[in-house]
Amino acid sequence: MSEVRTGSVHQPQYMAASFFLPDLCGVRPLFVLVLVSQLLAFVLTLAGMGGPTDFLPRLGLVSMYVQWTALISAGGLCALRDFLSRRPVWLGSLLALTLVGATSLLVSMVGWHLLVDIAGGHRISLLEYLTRNLSVTAIVTALALRYLYVVHHWGRQLEADTESRIAALQARIRPHFLFNSMNTIAALIRSQPEAAEQAVEDLAELFRASLADHHERVPLGEELRICQLYARLEGLRLGPRLRVEWHLDQLPHDLPVLPLCLQPLVENAIYHGIAQLPEGGTVEVGGDFTDGRVRLYVRNPVPENGHHRHGQRLALANIRERLALTWGRHASLQQHHEDHVWQVELVFPAESATAGKSEG
Repeated sequence: MSEVRTGSVHQPQYMAASFFLPDLCGVRPLFVLVLVSQLLAFVLTLAGMGGPTDFLPRLGLVSMYVQWTALISAGGLCALRDFLSRRPVWLGSLLALTLVGATSLLVSMVGWHLLVDIAGGHRISLLEYLTRNLSVTAIVTALALRYLYVVHHWGRQLEADTESRIAALQARIRPHFLFNSMNTIAALIRSQPEAAEQAVEDLAELFRASLADHHERVPLGEELRICQLYARLEGLRLGPRLRVEWHLDQLPHDLPVLPLCLQPLVENAIYHGIAQLPEGGTVEVGGDFTDGRVRLYVRNPVPENGHHRHGQRLALANIRERLALTWGRHASLQQHHEDHVWQVELVFPAESATAGKSEG
């Protein structure tokens, strides 16, 4: 199990933001542990079954041993989780394995002395009994710890990769957009100073949103406002070629959403669609909120031979990955292309929407 290096400072893995062992104080992890433990008891009973009449008594004994070992160990790991999380991974794993092994020996000793009548007498020696139980417990626990570590490590790698992609997305306000905006502002300073001032403020707001912490959710209304700022700036450059229709009446503007989940779609629609058409076109941005799910869409015309560019695919992949990381299969990003019209549809569950419908 490796360690992490950050810059020139050597930091052990335990300095990670989270520990690889799940929080067994919670109801859901404890429920999963009980189910897995019972499945293990069933498998162990089948593996050592002497006859059909012995199955239920043996299942009861094995279940009692496995469940008591699992629950007492869960209580110990829950109490010591903060302590273990401050240790190196190898030491934390070793201490967790030792705790479960000690619990196994304790439960085995109690079972040896108290369950002799139910078991029909001791058929093996105490040493053999303890050795067998401890060996099974150690193997199963070691495999479980390894599995939990691999899953945790994979999740951290996925999160790190996603964060790097998001950082690239946030930092990716195209140079041409910045240069064009500055040129537009320069051209407006003498003829329309108020419009130039507004453009500078819009550009500053857009950069502020791009550099904000992507871990923090933002209200949907704020994300829509950023989209409108971007469209307004591009409208200064494209003039009447760019028309934007907003259909936002059915959306709860106070709903927390991922930042920059919609603005890149609007950017793609303008840059890869409208800007490529000599006559321009209309970008439609809207959505609805039904049955606890939010649907957002961006629709725009595209050139007859239009195709995905690398930047467009990157933005879509970033958003799709963020949705999967946050909501799994409950969220989706779909694309539709028909009759030279491109539509991207974003669907995700509403985590909390205190306001029913907000005005668009």
